[in-house]
Amino acid sequence: MQRFIEVIKNIFKIEELRKRVLYTLSILLIVRIGAHIALPGVDSEILKQAMAQQSSDTLFGLYDLFVGGAFQNAAIFALGIMPYISASIILQLGAAVLPSIQKLQQEGEEGRKKINQMTRVGTVIIAGLQAWGTAFTLNSRSVDGTSIISSGVDPTVWLIQSVLILTAGTIFMMWMGEQITERGIGNGISLIIFIGIIDRLPYAFLAEYQSVQAGGNLIISLILIIFLVFVIAAVILITQGTRRIPVEYAKRVVGRKVYGGVTQYIPLRVNTAGVMPIIFAQAIMFIPNTLLSFFPDSEFIQSIAGYFNYTSFVYSFFYAIIIIFFTYFYTAIAFNPKEVADNMKRQGGFIPGIRPGKHTAEFIDNILTKITLPGSIFLALVAILPAFVSRFNIAPTFAQFYGGTSLLIMVGVALDTMQQINSMMVMRHYDGFMKGGKLVRRRSY
Repeated sequence: MQRFIEVIKNIFKIEELRKRVLYTLSILLIVRIGAHIALPGVDSEILKQAMAQQSSDTLFGLYDLFVGGAFQNAAIFALGIMPYISASIILQLGAAVLPSIQKLQQEGEEGRKKINQMTRVGTVIIAGLQAWGTAFTLNSRSVDGTSIISSGVDPTVWLIQSVLILTAGTIFMMWMGEQITERGIGNGISLIIFIGIIDRLPYAFLAEYQSVQAGGNLIISLILIIFLVFVIAAVILITQGTRRIPVEYAKRVVGRKVYGGVTQYIPLRVNTAGVMPIIFAQAIMFIPNTLLSFFPDSEFIQSIAGYFNYTSFVYSFFYAIIIIFFTYFYTAIAFNPKEVADNMKRQGGFIPGIRPGKHTAEFIDNILTKITLPGSIFLALVAILPAFVSRFNIAPTFAQFYGGTSLLIMVGVALDTMQQINSMMVMRHYDGFMKGGKLVRRRSY
């Protein structure tokens, strides 16, 4: 604890770092304020009663967790940052199959700017569609026949203005995330999700306390909490594991003799993708319910929506499959075996017993595929834990928060942020959070 306090003091001794930290905190404060500003024309009292009647044991309840309660507040930031993440998914998947996007990726800074612009345009389109579905859902909410829309407000006008405001809110959040990345401490989009989840922590414990007071089993709750802590800790340790591949390099070659040969290692991580597969998979799983929300009066459509409730087997199955897919997908983006093999060949390196070039690339790819599988499966299992935990009379809000997805994102983003700050402090000859060691950085926004 003393060391932690000392590090915090050191942060504020460095002028640039102090400005970055304060700038980041001010942006996150704006995000939280926006999550409590209701859309114009919404009757706050009726909205509160309507949300109290709605079960939190739904996918929209889980969505509300990621946006820090903004959805249940019918706030201007109700969509959160998920449309931006969805647009990023589409562009990155497109880069794997479309030569035009692949070409942009190879154009350096200019190509990156064009891809960012395409992502922003995609965000506007997706946010507009989700805003329409959200406004439609809110417009259909009522208490004893009284709509949450204030009397005297034209429903059509309210619908149009709400779509515009919600879309603008998402664009503003996207801009704030980019500002944190450029002018703050980094990982802007991830930090916005992180602060939203943190905001739900007191509500999650309150919901579980009320559940126990209403007749829930305290012993079972405590056992499950302890179990989940150990599971999350085990998954974090397992997914941080590495496989080291020895590489022989010739330092000096005279004739046919090699002098001063050195051995280096290629560290291959069990989970190269970090927590991004979970964030991306969650964004994908929100799409069906968003589309189905356009048909609130159709019994058939709503029966289909039941299959995408986050506690259902269908939801858990597809969610796990998508997480495994994105783990491999992001690993392929972050680590290219062919590129590594070509670099080794140019530098005169080789893996003992493996021919340079194509065979080396195949060897590395084979190992990477094998060690990524357990990491992806563990991520998937933890992510679907809330669906099973909620069946033990655990409050849905608490199960969503503590089940795995939220906790893994929190831990992952926290470690990435600590690594960012640690690097800035070490560059200025200050001890960071880790003395005599370093944090392992994960891929993040």
